[in-house]
Amino acid sequence: MTIEQFLLMRHELLLILAAMIVLIAELAMSESGKTKIIPFAAGLFALVTAIGFIPSETGRLFGGSFQSSPLTLFMKNVLNLAVLIIFLQSEGWLKKPENNERISEYFILTIVTLVGMNFMISSGDFLMFYLGLETATIPAAALVAFDRLKSHSAEAGIKLILSSALSSGILLFGLSLIYGATGSIYFADVVAKIEPSPILILAFIFFVAGMGFKISLVPFHFWTADVYEGAPINVTSYLSVVSKGAAAFTFSIIVFKVFGGLFEQWQHLVYALAVMTMTIANLFALRQDNIKRFLAFSSIAQAGFILLGILGAGEMGMAAVVYFVLIYVFTNLGAFGVATSVFNASGIDTISGYKSLYRTNPKLSLLMTVALFSLAGIPPVAGFFGKFFLFTSAASRGYYILVLIAVLNATISLYYYLRVIKSMFIDQTDEPIAAFRSSTSMRISLIMCVAGIFLVGFASGIFEYIREISQLFL
Repeated sequence: MTIEQFLLMRHELLLILAAMIVLIAELAMSESGKTKIIPFAAGLFALVTAIGFIPSETGRLFGGSFQSSPLTLFMKNVLNLAVLIIFLQSEGWLKKPENNERISEYFILTIVTLVGMNFMISSGDFLMFYLGLETATIPAAALVAFDRLKSHSAEAGIKLILSSALSSGILLFGLSLIYGATGSIYFADVVAKIEPSPILILAFIFFVAGMGFKISLVPFHFWTADVYEGAPINVTSYLSVVSKGAAAFTFSIIVFKVFGGLFEQWQHLVYALAVMTMTIANLFALRQDNIKRFLAFSSIAQAGFILLGILGAGEMGMAAVVYFVLIYVFTNLGAFGVATSVFNASGIDTISGYKSLYRTNPKLSLLMTVALFSLAGIPPVAGFFGKFFLFTSAASRGYYILVLIAVLNATISLYYYLRVIKSMFIDQTDEPIAAFRSSTSMRISLIMCVAGIFLVGFASGIFEYIREISQLFL
């Protein structure tokens, strides 16, 4: 293997190197200077993110087990950007006294999970895919249980481990059926032998069920709200955006590239999952007052919209999914950034606790409004364009009734997003959250989110670029 071939894993190698540097920095710093790791690690990760955008060679490694293409590189850059924003938003939480001795652990665990996600995206066989999935999942459970002195956090970590073990078992059974039917675990070999046989259809059902846990599709979503509520809020945003985004990317790649020949068989299953996920998640979101549970059910509903892009198939479907996830990164992290700022300053994590927030913190209120409008898909913010392309993708395949159902669900979602806005701007209280100033890193992250919400929507060249590299990939 030459150096040039080895560098096809540039993103993964950089992340591993970054984790090792953070570990060495932890050993070199005194007990009183542990908080210096926060700007150091965030700056180091910003450098890694910037290097990821430098154009590089693409190709295959290990007999096709690892594949690098412009699309997979773009997906990894999206995830890196999301993690950078989360690191910037984590400063206030990490500086709390109870986290002083575990700051480097947070960065290392997060980076390791990201390494696993990158291997998932670049996998060319089911073994590499599964190893990447487990590498991403186990450290994520440790992150969820990071607040070890809080029973809710430990409980959430256990729930994530148990649900992950169950989903892994289901997924592995599906993968074993694929190997039994085709005699190979390599994507290219499976595609050559794919046919609508009962065993392969059953294998696909188990595969969808296993991935359904990761993406939080209904009815595999039952763990999501409890884990999101119990985890530290920055970890919740990581699960909601990065983990879900990586799972959506990988699911799209495998469904389009490996199971594309079974489209006539699996379209009805994905259709039903899309309807159930959008509708049930929206109905549950209507009842939530806790902001983390609210955003959890919101993220489940958004996953239902992603399935419209899956049904669209082809480069249009793939481009719509990737474009939607890119917008989702800025939109959801913007909402979580405001929720994190409010929680760090006041300890309040309920929608009813946001009453009169506009009077004391007008900028945060406006930013939360923009983020929620984008989640709801109101023009001219980016969320509108993301949903538009998903709906267009599904309509191009003739799923007009599904698009109508999606539009109705988008209307329902508008109601509960407006509840938060109503609480901030209209509902009055004599004791609103006191005025406060967010940290510099938090403000930088929120500026990045606002810029992303508007720029990604208006810069049409971004979608055209994603569509072009999707066409080359498929």
